[in-house]
Amino acid sequence: MSVTAVSSRKALRHRTWALFTFFFLPGLLMASWATRTPAIRDILQVSTAEMGMVLFGLSIGSMSGILGSGWLVKRFGTHTVIRNSLTMVIVGILLVSLALYFASALLFTASLAVFGAGMGSSEVAINVEGAVVERLMKKTILPMMHGFYSLGTLVGAGLGMGLTALGLRADLHILLAGLVSIAPILIAISAIPHGSGHNDDAAAGSGGEQQRRPFWRDGQLLLIGFIVLAMAFAEGSANDWLPLLMVDGHGFSPASGSLIYAAFTLGMTIGRFGGGWFIDRYSRVNVVRASAIMGALGIAMVVFVDNPLIAGLSVIFWGMGASLGFPLTISAASDTGPDAPARVSIVAITGYIAFLVGPPLLGFMGEHYGLRSAMVVVMALVVIAALVAKAVAKPVALADHSAPEKETSIP
Repeated sequence: MSVTAVSSRKALRHRTWALFTFFFLPGLLMASWATRTPAIRDILQVSTAEMGMVLFGLSIGSMSGILGSGWLVKRFGTHTVIRNSLTMVIVGILLVSLALYFASALLFTASLAVFGAGMGSSEVAINVEGAVVERLMKKTILPMMHGFYSLGTLVGAGLGMGLTALGLRADLHILLAGLVSIAPILIAISAIPHGSGHNDDAAAGSGGEQQRRPFWRDGQLLLIGFIVLAMAFAEGSANDWLPLLMVDGHGFSPASGSLIYAAFTLGMTIGRFGGGWFIDRYSRVNVVRASAIMGALGIAMVVFVDNPLIAGLSVIFWGMGASLGFPLTISAASDTGPDAPARVSIVAITGYIAFLVGPPLLGFMGEHYGLRSAMVVVMALVVIAALVAKAVAKPVALADHSAPEKETSIP
């Protein structure tokens, strides 16, 4: 093997681990402040309803960031967008700590908007870069990358619970989390080459007329968007409502409800770390269909089975079923047509809409019909996603080209 080939493989390996870092740290930072929300509410001296308005700053920032991220990636490339957006994430989390020190709800809201804008704008850039690495490796890697985000939330939640038990102030906890994240980001960003994603139309579609076609006339992209909508809806509904669903719907104690949510998160992490093996062997379509069916089965057991033990265990199926929706649709959007950054941006925006709009809609329905009944809507969407799973199929030329090579690894 030539020196150039060895150097190229080493650079690709460093690039992959850099992306693992860029997924892990946002998950860690998100969990770091999210686990302190009871203390944050008390420090800011706001009611639960007012706290909801404060947290809305995160939603506004996230949507603002993600709406412009596709254009930014095409204009400046993934390296620049990742570097600048993660800088915003760090600045935002440090401002969150400052807002808590001064007990300012207004500054806290603005800080979350900055944090969310960084998270949103980095979302497309990191996923576009991940899709490029996936093509270069000829191996499914995006689910594992998203698994590092889930792992980051698990680590962040564990540290948050531990530091809360030790009595560390919330502002100091969040400050430490932000400071610890700076060095890994500075080191990892050097592994991302300049120019990647810049005017990148290298995905496996034809040019010409297809490239000029608006997304609303691209039937395959719309179906991919529906799949991510359904799967993100399933993930977001569990994130926001699962503990309360178990407490009110199945009679669990609040502590048990939180434990069951941890089981859901564990299912998500397992699904994302193990999903690549199944995708490379059984195809993206089969895995999307199987995971959607598994997710629908888990939700159905929560809704229709009155046995608390079965309902509690079913959330693992729910988590594993929902785990691969976002990474697989991002991968499919990237390589099933031209202009990968724009396609990834559209799919990511659809997923964010499901995250932001879905839970309040379920809350409204739950108020009138009960949370268990409201989850039937989520189950129905996931079942439809299984029926249209063929939309995520790899283009034939790209699938044939990538099949033989299994050489690249991530030791």
